[in-house]
Amino acid sequence: MSQTPANLRRRRIVMAGSAMAAAPALFNVARAQAGAIKIGFPVPLTGAFSAEAQDQVRAAELAVKEWNAAGGHKGMQCELLVRDTKLNPGEAATRTLELIEKDKVNFVVGSLSAATQLSINAVTRERKVLYNSISQSDTINEAKDWSLYTFHEALNPHLTAGAVGRYAFPKFGKKVVYLTADYAYGHEMVRGFQRAGQAFGMQTLADIRHPLGTADYSAFLPRIQALKPDILVLCNFGRDLVNSAKQATDFGIKQTTKIIAPVLLYTARLAGGADAFEGILGGTSYYWGMEDKIASAKKFNDAFRKAYGGSVPSDYGALGYAGIRSVLQAVKDADSLDSQRVAIALRQLKYDWYKGPQFYRKCDHQSVQSVVIVESKSKSMKDKYDVFNVLAIEAADEKNLRTCEEMGHKVTT
Repeated sequence: MSQTPANLRRRRIVMAGSAMAAAPALFNVARAQAGAIKIGFPVPLTGAFSAEAQDQVRAAELAVKEWNAAGGHKGMQCELLVRDTKLNPGEAATRTLELIEKDKVNFVVGSLSAATQLSINAVTRERKVLYNSISQSDTINEAKDWSLYTFHEALNPHLTAGAVGRYAFPKFGKKVVYLTADYAYGHEMVRGFQRAGQAFGMQTLADIRHPLGTADYSAFLPRIQALKPDILVLCNFGRDLVNSAKQATDFGIKQTTKIIAPVLLYTARLAGGADAFEGILGGTSYYWGMEDKIASAKKFNDAFRKAYGGSVPSDYGALGYAGIRSVLQAVKDADSLDSQRVAIALRQLKYDWYKGPQFYRKCDHQSVQSVVIVESKSKSMKDKYDVFNVLAIEAADEKNLRTCEEMGHKVTT
């Protein structure tokens, strides 16, 4: 049956009324989407550092959840966009570019490799997007790779290796061999140890380099044993650290040599087991066992336990948490999503998210923070998470960093 003009008019009125009734809800959804704070999070979910990256994601998601539950900022909620860099600099650059140009992220936090970190920073720096790195590197703080938009939440190799060296070198002898992953992280760690060792008269017998992702270290171990070092330093990371520690233990290196690592990873210790890591000493940015002495550590651990079935956060997980928290706090302080304004606010930030007081040094945006010296244990463990003894905590001190002038920054008074 054909509709009369009157019927058509009534139908149009009903449709218009329905659209008007739905409009407020649709408008609010669109406004919420447009007003979301988007943070890109490129990390190596696949590859040799995947265990550490997955914990970074869990902790970052916790930071976002807490921010949103607290109301965000002026109604703006945060959205975390995780991308897999596959531990490849080219892939990291591509994913970061997509996050900025396609996904329209406001900021970038992430990385878990010195090499991918620099490729991410190159993209964000060119596009004037704030980037907070949660991977160790000395280079990212140097003037040639740095910008107003570049921040470094993680420890750097100079600081980490220096702290471990200052603790270990006076105690275990002067002859050192380095087993080094052959990329920026490994090289920078060796440089940090050697510089710290000058004060103690340390002697480098060899710096033996291996490719990233090496599975079999049997070709290196006889040479190390023949050199008869007092100390073997494992300057590698992730799965490389697990494999080299296991094989050095099986080969009997510990019978005559103290094994240390610049970064003694919680995730590596869990993967490698108590026997392989027994007695190995190293540094870390965080260990959950600090909660007995540091209130912010207890608060962070309890939130993580509640969110993830009683498990505790790792060192690099904590960096993911802090990297996000710092940026979001700077958004609130700046009352803006503009990267330049947020960067200026971040430069002023003094914070304690999980381990005690921290701040970003003005000249290079390096987070000045403590270094925890731990030793792996296999006895007197309260539970499966109780894997380290805390031997010492080197307090946050800007004097332990390379100077701003040495980094290439022009410093004015």
